[in-house]
Amino acid sequence: MTNYIYTILIISHLITMQTNKINILDNDRNNWLVVNDNVMGGVSESNIRFSENNTLIFQGRVSIENNGGFASFRYNTKNLKVNKDQKIKMVVIGDSKEYQIRIKPSQNIRYTYSKTFKTTNSKQIIEIPLNEFTAQYRGYKLNMENFDFDKIEEFGILVGNKKNEEFRLEIIDIEFIN
Repeated sequence: MTNYIYTILIISHLITMQTNKINILDNDRNNWLVVNDNVMGGVSESNIRFSENNTLIFQGRVSIENNGGFASFRYNTKNLKVNKDQKIKMVVIGDSKEYQIRIKPSQNIRYTYSKTFKTTNSKQIIEIPLNEFTAQYRGYKLNMENFDFDKIEEFGILVGNKKNEEFRLEIIDIEFIN
């Protein structure tokens, strides 16, 4: 009986650990979506791919032509359990550009909760408290409370620095920590 309970506790712990991490190597293409400014007439281009080093690479070219200026990807997290007092922790290798993390507690809302972070050209750890994410819609801050939910259904990264530029962000790990 003790071994049975011990096994249940280990499985429960592993499930809890998995629910606080985004599987960046999820190769189910239905969970990943690249969204560029071409949805509004722009000509920016981007893609995501999995590297041989088991990282996720988001790269492309942002163009401000035709009123464009952003590239992004979204990931369906399937009701990732979080709390507003946690932090998102990402390990990345960037390109000295600014990016936005965008999260949604529900895929049924049109706005996101966003926070900007700056990268360097070397490996770095980004930690941002979830309660610092502010509600935004199409780049405009909304008059709403900061993130205060117990789940995330969508996670994304956006680059849009109001200029023509190439970009490359390598994501090594994403997790939610206390």
